[in-house]
Amino acid sequence: MNARTNAQPPATTPREVDLPVDVEYLTSTLMELLRIPSPSGRTDAVMQVVGTHVDALGLSFDLTRRGILRATLPGATDAVKRAVVVHADTIGLMVKQVKDSGRLEVVPVGSHSARFAEGAHVTIFTDDFDRVYTGTVLPLKSSGHTFGDEIDTQGVGWDQVEVRIDEPVESARDVAALGVEVGDFVALDAAPQLTRGGYVKSRHLDDKAGLAACLAALKALHDADVPLAVTAQFLVTIGEEVGFGATHGLAPDVAELVAVDNAVVAAGQNSREELVSIGMLDMTGPFDYHLSRRLHSLARAHGIPAVRDVYRHYRSDAAPALEAGIEARHALLGFGLDSSHGHERAHVDGLVALARLLVVYLQSGLTFDDWDQAEAGPLADFPSTSVQPAEPEPVDRTVLPD
Repeated sequence: MNARTNAQPPATTPREVDLPVDVEYLTSTLMELLRIPSPSGRTDAVMQVVGTHVDALGLSFDLTRRGILRATLPGATDAVKRAVVVHADTIGLMVKQVKDSGRLEVVPVGSHSARFAEGAHVTIFTDDFDRVYTGTVLPLKSSGHTFGDEIDTQGVGWDQVEVRIDEPVESARDVAALGVEVGDFVALDAAPQLTRGGYVKSRHLDDKAGLAACLAALKALHDADVPLAVTAQFLVTIGEEVGFGATHGLAPDVAELVAVDNAVVAAGQNSREELVSIGMLDMTGPFDYHLSRRLHSLARAHGIPAVRDVYRHYRSDAAPALEAGIEARHALLGFGLDSSHGHERAHVDGLVALARLLVVYLQSGLTFDDWDQAEAGPLADFPSTSVQPAEPEPVDRTVLPD
């Protein structure tokens, strides 16, 4: 039998260096990204900023026709063998109709509840770039002095809210004169805050906090000039919130894909704001057994505070990549995020832990350095029983009475 049949995952060795993360760079980059509106479908501006950061790190990159950014981190291999994928798009709104009252009916871009949009300040983008307006998402009954207790009993949903434009409009004709039309994007203002205790409160931390952590990890590698065992691709997608993030742009020879996204902090979840989380399963199914455990092993070896978690109502860039047919191991790393797609909050410690784990992962070899070099191979070479054993059930389970 081939010797590789009993191959174990490569042991975590001291060859990976736990490099210092520039926290000031991480937080300032995060604040910069948060202040740039980028709902799915309107992401060109934020990608210009992301590209500026990637260029400053000396990485070769390009953009696909639709605008996904692809950068290469050269390693000892000749070809790309792993990818780290993160998204720059966010949830948002779009104008559905202009009401006779001059208010706007809106629909969500991405999956989020109108419950958390009520009271949000927004920016309304028209096709005329010089005509940008502000507004507020309000319940249909927003005045307690007029509606009394009815404001507490009205329903929750997108048909129960409207956008009030901060302009003197009282009719659909007035709104048309502003240049506002059906199909215009409405961005939820992020309003980011960094507290003395290290918490970051803002809309759209999903996934701009993950993106800032990725850039901080790349900066740590760049500043230390450490060699990478495997050439890696850094992919920034623009449609994750609507389900088609990493459907294209990945190199054909990617053997491992790590999606970076939020880790849900809520009752019943294992994730915490000050930790990095390793996803074991989401609504699309389990993540790769070996790669997920490899990441957890790296965290333990380097003293990086990490936890494993399972997510029910969740998917990431890994899902569309696999659905598009990529033949790669896939895993999920996340920063702890409270009230995801709502009134979001993360902690700098969790973002630093995420960046640290990315740094050591990108220095490491592939999960199975030999087997994972190719898309396929013979059964005799497949690492199986010694790394994922499953003893057969007993043939006879009959229990005889005494």
